[in-house]
Amino acid sequence: MKSRILTSITAVVLFAVMAISLRLAAQEKHAKHHHYKLIDVGTFGGPNAYLSAPLPSEVQINRHGLVAGVADTPNPDPYSPNCLVDCYLAHAFQWQDGVLTDLGALPGTNDSYAFSSNDRGQIVGVSENGAIDPITGFPEVIGVLWSHGEIIDLGTLGGNGSFAGTVNDRGQVVGAALNSVPDPYGGSLAIGIPPATPTQLHAFVWENGVMKDLGTLGGPDSEAQYVNESGQIAGQSFTDSTPNPPITAHACVTSGIPTEHPFLWQDGFIDLGSLGGTCGYANWLNNHGQVVGTMTLAGDTTNHAFAWERGNLIDLGTLGGDDSEAYFANDAGEVVGRADFSPASTNHHAFLWRHGVMKDLGTPDGFLCSTAQGINASHQVVGDSGLCFVGGNGFLWENDSIVDLNSLVPPDSTVHVAGAVAINNRGEIVAEGQPGDGSSHIVVLIPCDENHPGVEGCDYSLADGAAAAQSSRYAPSGTRRSPTSRWSNRYRMSGLGASKPE
Repeated sequence: MKSRILTSITAVVLFAVMAISLRLAAQEKHAKHHHYKLIDVGTFGGPNAYLSAPLPSEVQINRHGLVAGVADTPNPDPYSPNCLVDCYLAHAFQWQDGVLTDLGALPGTNDSYAFSSNDRGQIVGVSENGAIDPITGFPEVIGVLWSHGEIIDLGTLGGNGSFAGTVNDRGQVVGAALNSVPDPYGGSLAIGIPPATPTQLHAFVWENGVMKDLGTLGGPDSEAQYVNESGQIAGQSFTDSTPNPPITAHACVTSGIPTEHPFLWQDGFIDLGSLGGTCGYANWLNNHGQVVGTMTLAGDTTNHAFAWERGNLIDLGTLGGDDSEAYFANDAGEVVGRADFSPASTNHHAFLWRHGVMKDLGTPDGFLCSTAQGINASHQVVGDSGLCFVGGNGFLWENDSIVDLNSLVPPDSTVHVAGAVAINNRGEIVAEGQPGDGSSHIVVLIPCDENHPGVEGCDYSLADGAAAAQSSRYAPSGTRRSPTSRWSNRYRMSGLGASKPE
C-alpha cells in the first residue's frame, strides 16, 4: 500500500514538473527582436516625471511619437500637503523628437497634469486654477485642453472641478465635471475629482468652446473617458441611487454604492449591461466602437474582462483563475490585459484575446506575474512583469516570444525600464523608468529597425530572445515608485497608485 501511494505521489510530481517545463519552453521561443534606443525624457529640474498611466490605459504616445505627462520643477508645491502630484510644483509636458516642452498651467502658481493627446498634437488633462474649493478646502482642479500653444479652461457644469480624459482628431474632448447638486455618492465612481466632493459628477463632451452635459444612466453620477474618431464616447455611470452591499472583487472594491455600468454614447446612452455583478467600467474604446474593460460577476467577489461590440457583451474569461481585467484593444479587436492562471490565487499573466481565444503571454523573466497594457496594429504587446502587484520589468511580446525590454536597450543604460505603458503603430514604446536614485522618470524606446534608419546610437543587429532573457537586468529594489498624489488614486483598484503594476 505504501509503495502504491509513493508511486502515485511521484507521478503527480513528475506531471507537475513536466507541465511547468512545457510552459517555460513555450515562453522561451528563440525569436529575434530589434534593439532599442532608450531616451530619458527628463524633468523640469525636479526629481520625477510621470505618465498618466493609472487604470485605464490612455493615449500615452501618438502616431507621431508625441508623449504627454507631468514633470516636477525644483520648487515646492504651494498647496502642500494637498498636492496634485508629489508635492513638488509639477507641470504638464509634451515630448517629441527629443524636445521636452513645458505646457504650463492655468494662471497662478499651479500644478497641471497632461493625460493624453490626439494625432494633431492637442493634449488634454487637468490644472489647478488657483482657487480653493469652499466645500472641501482643497485646490480646485479643472479640465484643460492645450492646443496650438494655448491652454483652454474647459470649465465645469456649475460645480468646483472637472477633468478631461481624451481628445479625438476632431477636437472633441470628453471627461467629467461637477455640478452643484448635492450627492451622497460623490467621488465613488471608477474615476473621481480629487478629492471626493459632495456634488454630482456628470460625463461631458466639449466641442468648439461648448461643454455638453451627457447626463447619466439613471443614477446621480457618470463620467466619460474615451472618444474615438467617429465621436462615440465610452465611460461609466450609476444606474440608480440605491446602495448595494460592499464589493470585495479586487478590481472594484467599494462600500455601499449604487450599481455602476459602462456605457457607449452616440446620440444617446447605450447601457453595456453587466456580467451579473453591480460594478463595471470601461478601460478603452477603439475606432470600431468596441469597448473593453472590467465587470464583477454575480456576488461581486470576482471580476472578469469584457468586450462589447454592436450589442454583444462578451465575458473574456480567465486563464484558469478567478479574475481578469482588459485594459486596451487595437482597431482589429485584439484585447490585452491580465488574468489569473490558477484558482484561489491572485497570480496573473498578461493575455492577448483574439478570435474568441485568450492566449497566455507568460513572463520574460521567471517572475510569477505580468500585465499587458498596450497593443499596436502589428500585434506587438507591451506591459510589465515582476512581483505580483509590485512590478519590476517592462516587456515586449511579438511573434509568440516575450522579452524583457531591459535586455534590448544599450547595456550601459543608467535607467531601468520598469513598466512599458504603450506602443504606437511605428513600434515606439513609452515606459516608466527608474534611474536608480529613487526617482521616477519616463523613457521612450525607439526601435532600431527598417522604419527608423540612421538613428544615432542604434544597434541594428537582432537580439536572440533566449539570450536576451538570460542577460535581463532587474530593478534593484524589485518595486516601482508611485507618486504620492491626490490624482494618482483616481482609480478604484486595490494596491495601485499611478500605474497598474503586476
